[in-house]
Order: sequence, then C-alpha cells, then structure tokens
Amino acid sequence: MSKLGSIFRSREFFIHDGASMRRFHVSTRMQIGAASAASFAVLSAIAGMGAVTFSAVSESGSIASYRAHSAELAAMAAKVDAAQTKLAAVTEAAKGQATMLAGRQEFLTAMLQGESDPAKLAAMLPIAAPKATDDTREISSLFAPVSQQQLEIAALVQKANSHRFNATATAMARLGVAPRMVNGAMGGPYEPVTGSAPVNAPTKADPQFRALFDSWKKLDDQQTILVSIPSRKPVNEMAGLTSNYGVRSDPFRGGRAMHSGVDIPGAHATPIVATADAVVGRTGWVGGYGNLVELEHGKSIQTRYGHMSSIAVSPGQKIKRGAVIGYMGSTGRSTGTHLHYEVRIEGRAVNPMPFLQSGDYLAAMERRSAAPAVAVGGPIEKSTGSK
Repeated sequence: MSKLGSIFRSREFFIHDGASMRRFHVSTRMQIGAASAASFAVLSAIAGMGAVTFSAVSESGSIASYRAHSAELAAMAAKVDAAQTKLAAVTEAAKGQATMLAGRQEFLTAMLQGESDPAKLAAMLPIAAPKATDDTREISSLFAPVSQQQLEIAALVQKANSHRFNATATAMARLGVAPRMVNGAMGGPYEPVTGSAPVNAPTKADPQFRALFDSWKKLDDQQTILVSIPSRKPVNEMAGLTSNYGVRSDPFRGGRAMHSGVDIPGAHATPIVATADAVVGRTGWVGGYGNLVELEHGKSIQTRYGHMSSIAVSPGQKIKRGAVIGYMGSTGRSTGTHLHYEVRIEGRAVNPMPFLQSGDYLAAMERRSAAPAVAVGGPIEKSTGSK
C-alpha cells in the first residue's frame, strides 16, 4: 500500500477557464479506484480476445472433422454405386442368358418337330452369346450345364442331317440321276420359282446353330429335288413282280426282246399312284401300252404307266406324289391284269427297281414270284433298248 501511496499520491489540479480559476483535488484512493477500473477493463478485453481465439480454434477442428466424415461418406457412396452397377450387370447377364437359352430351345424344338419354312427357321436362329466379363462370368457359369446340353443336341442334329444328306446323295448317284437332270428350283421341277432370294442365316447368329441351320437348308434343298425323282411304289399293295426290266423272252412271239419296265401284278381296278410330283403328259391309248399315262417329273425324268383299265388324270394337270392317276387293267399287249411301269431319263428307259428301292427311302424290295408268269406284256422293243 505504501508503494501504491507513493505512485498514486494525492494531487491537486488548477484549471483557468479565462474568467476564473478552479481548483481540483484528486486523492490517492480515487486514483487507485480509477486504475483498478482501467485494469479490469483491460483484463476483460484480454479475456474476450482469448475466448474468440479459442472459439476460432474449436471451429477449425470441427471443419476438419466434418471434411473427414464427408470423405468417408463419399467413399461409401462410391462403393454403393459400384455394387449397384455390378448388380445391374449381373441381372442383365442373367436375363440375357435366359433369353438366349429360350431362343435356342425354341429353334431346336421347331427343327425337331419338322418345321419346313426356311425363312421362319432363319428368323428363329439364336444370336451369339455375349462375351462374359469379370462381373458376369459367375452368373454365366450357372447356366453352363443347360447351354452345353443344347450345344450337344445341336451337334447331334447337325450330324444326323449330314448323314441323311450323304445317304440320299449316294442313293441318287446309284440311280444315275445327275443334279443337272433335275430342276433344282424351289417349288418343284415342273414349276420353277423365279425372283425369290435365297434364305441365309443372319450373320449375328450363334455359329454352331448357324451351322446346324446350314446343314438343314442343304438337306431341305436336296429333298426339294427329290420330289421330282420317282421314289415310291406305283401300287400301294405291291406283292412282287411278274417280269423284270431288261432282255426277256417275249410272251407273245418268243425270242429275246427288250422289256423297258417292270410288270407289277394286282387285282382289276387296283389304284395306281404317281411315284413323284409331276405334270401329266400323254394320256390315252398308245399301241402296246394300251391305256397309258405319262408323267413329266422335270426336264429329264419321265414315268410311264401302261395297261390301265381307266385313267383318272388329264394332260397338263399338276399332281403330287401318291396321287391316284388311274386303275389297273389288262389293256393293250397284255396277258393279264397288271401294271407296266417305266422310268425314263433323258428319253432313255432305265431300270425302275433302284427307284423303287432307293430315292425317298422306300423299301419296296423285289420279290420275284416262283410261279410261272401269268400277267406279263408290254410293247415290243429290240434288245438294243430302242423301241
């Protein structure tokens, strides 16, 4: 206090305002009070500044914490987005696999059930499977057993088509029927189709199923040609033959003569049918043939049916394989009721038996009767083969 007293000793101040002089006394106590008030004000200001500084530091820490939390949230959101993207890819892959397998099954079912329209089958061809990615490889593996089974079925069907094609080609070669001899135009040899574009497999089709379609199309084209080749029995109930094709003893004159067809016995008025699709050519009485029907199966193939009791078709009429063209009889140069059946290629008579046994896989096997011939005949031809 003594020190404070020496610092803040009593003081007097004189103030002259120009008119009078005034005296002021400032005691020690008053100075100490004023100094205390000033000190408190300074301390308060310092304390306030400290509070502001602390608040600023605290706010800076909160911002840093918020930023770190925001970064964590952003990372989590990125992971969620990636998971959703992967889920979408897997879902799409599953849908694609299911659609592909369903398309394959539909195509295989149509083919195995005998669908005959090339354009319809081509439109049904399944597209190639998309290449698997890291995201879709696992889901694709779940469909792999069904996919493999379908591919195996497709391979078996393709192999069967190829086998059938080769067997038919071999049978045609045995018959001596060259491709140039039969008009291969779609729609039949006697009614060519012009201006129609060929049906091809789509380029995006699955390679193995496209190969299957191509094998089917090749076989289908071959079968289209086959309808022009005599390939069935002209008599449904064909019990055997009473005379073969080739040189024989003439039943009327004796001696060796060429028989240009085969003689098929049967009851009077037995229905006689066309052995292939055709347009009816000559009909009516023709020399030793008696009542004759000629069928034109294409540019080079013709069949003749002789000794009929009656004729059921007219020249120019289009008929299908198996259609009734007349009825069995014994007209013309004949010893009894039977059918004289011929096959001619490029105007030359050939042995009909291979056509009866091959062609469209009919197994009309020759069963030559052991009994004496009772129903034979036909026009007279020289042994050289000319009529």
